[in-house]
Amino acid sequence: MQTFHDTRSLLVRAGTAVLATAFLSASAFAQVPRTPAPENASVYFIEPADGAMITGPVRVIMGLRNIGVAPAGVDLANTGHHHILVNVSELPSMDAPLPATDHFRHFGGGQTEATLELPAGTHTLQLLVGDHNHIPHDPPIISERITITVSP
Repeated sequence: MQTFHDTRSLLVRAGTAVLATAFLSASAFAQVPRTPAPENASVYFIEPADGAMITGPVRVIMGLRNIGVAPAGVDLANTGHHHILVNVSELPSMDAPLPATDHFRHFGGGQTEATLELPAGTHTLQLLVGDHNHIPHDPPIISERITITVSP
């Protein structure tokens, strides 16, 4: 017959295992070396232009120089994939995978065009290239931040 202490012990062991797995996973990413950026690589907005006034969905066309595009998970030399930072004033850690939130839009399929649904108002957009693990290159390949205004 199982007692309260047996159940409690089992729960403590299970909780410890979960925490250890989470810690080791985070540690593993911390130990993954960053992918070197190709020399003179850059990322930029083809569309929209800085200061653009836009009605409706925002069409974004992303450009790259001296680096190719490859989907997330595909480890090819001198490639990466796009992330759009929406209304991000403080850059994330460059040593870990980029978060996947409304502020950090992932285009891990290798897309170079996207449509963003943004509420009316002023927004900032910035491009950041991630490697096959969604980790920014070293040094980061990041665009200038642009400001757009979306009208209803």
